[in-house]
Amino acid sequence: MNTIYETKVTATGGRDGRVTSEDGILDLNVRIPNAMGGQGGNYTNPEQLFAAGYSACFDSALNHVARLQRQKITSKTTAKVGLQASETDGFNIVVTIDVEIGGVDTQVANELLIKAHATCPYSKAIRNNVVVTLNLVDSNVIVHNE
Repeated sequence: MNTIYETKVTATGGRDGRVTSEDGILDLNVRIPNAMGGQGGNYTNPEQLFAAGYSACFDSALNHVARLQRQKITSKTTAKVGLQASETDGFNIVVTIDVEIGGVDTQVANELLIKAHATCPYSKAIRNNVVVTLNLVDSNVIVHNE
């Protein structure tokens, strides 16, 4: 398989440190959130960074599968990433993906959602290891009443 893109990000100090990309575009302080006993504040954390990457990747995969099926859609993807303490092996991540798909009926929207999940590299990377809940938020879906 041919790698089409690769990047490198370095973390120093873990959850109370800094993350920087090799090109300098990403240069952020990370802190433990208040909810986990940290100082919180105007800083990011690994879960936010994962949610940002996953939502962008999933939305791109959704639009890709829609184009392949010649469907014109609008979309908005929100990823909620949680960190759970495990009694046996440290911590686990759980993910909820909420997707708004406009321009198609509910059946087509659901089909696109399933295909996007099968296509998205983030979804593939965590498959069979992370619980992912997919939700179609149908406020923008055209429902054909016959």
